[in-house]
Amino acid sequence: MRIETLRQRLRALGANPRHEQRVLRLWSQALPQTAGKRQVEHFLPAPLVAELPAITEELAALARLESEHPGEDGSARLLVRLGDGQLVESVLLPRDGLCVSTQVGCAVGCTFCMTGTTGLIRQVGSAEIVAQVALARTKRPVKKVVFMGMGEPAHNLDNVMEAIELLGTAGNIGHKNLVFSTVGDPRVFETLPRGPVKPALALSLHTTRADLREQLLPRAPRLTPEELVEAGETYARATGYPIQYQWTLLDGVNDSDDEIEGIVRLLSGRYAILNMIPFNTVEGMPYVRPSWEKAADIARRLHRRGILTKLRQSAGQDVDGGCGQLRARAQKPERPVRRVIPVSVV
Repeated sequence: MRIETLRQRLRALGANPRHEQRVLRLWSQALPQTAGKRQVEHFLPAPLVAELPAITEELAALARLESEHPGEDGSARLLVRLGDGQLVESVLLPRDGLCVSTQVGCAVGCTFCMTGTTGLIRQVGSAEIVAQVALARTKRPVKKVVFMGMGEPAHNLDNVMEAIELLGTAGNIGHKNLVFSTVGDPRVFETLPRGPVKPALALSLHTTRADLREQLLPRAPRLTPEELVEAGETYARATGYPIQYQWTLLDGVNDSDDEIEGIVRLLSGRYAILNMIPFNTVEGMPYVRPSWEKAADIARRLHRRGILTKLRQSAGQDVDGGCGQLRARAQKPERPVRRVIPVSVV
């Protein structure tokens, strides 16, 4: 379902813009439709009041909790069942954050991501994206939403932008706390600056070598790392938010001295933050998670060279919950959960 479809239904029941806003605000903030000082029957049109229970149930059915997997780091991986039975993942993050999915599966095929192994199954509607936020808010406060779960947001751009607009208005989430993550589709750099809500931007970099990036992200747009950073810098200066460059650290692949020199060359003087995330080990994939000591040493070296680097722990390491793993495990419930001893974030 799209948010615009919901709006049309509300209008057909006699809702004016204020009525629409009330219904969407309470839903997106996980509040009952009876909340507020004004009684529903004294504010909303009678046909809408009569349909509210059915509408509330339909909205709740857009995203229901299938299972929850708390992590020792304060995160919680949520396996979410959509209305048609498809499964996606959301992640409750420490400090009131939430990571949501924008597609069932993904067409980019990043070689280090479990989600990409399925290909694209279907798009997630804008209302289904907001429904993930509403579901998460029944469990804890959500003040930041990152579009970094299953899927490539740029490949579902209309739905994602519609969800961002609602979350940045009725959903009461600050614009810089809405983070659009992409491999670098050029349409993003054209569309995001025109929207009424301009989210922060996270760009999947992962390497400074164009040939290696093509191998790691085989169906990403053929932007070189230099072109990607240049486009990001333009957006950062236009919005006043630094670009978050994502770097999944793969042992022996993109952790060399040459890569460190390449990062310094690309990001020196840029309005940017480098998020370095050690690979979340996935059975059957040809990559190894580097030691925390090695990752921390790389981050320190970059700091000394003037690159703002944040070494991040992938949420859910201790529950084997990397992106796409919960969904894959739900399809094969006989697979045991591999336990990993968590390490501290520095």
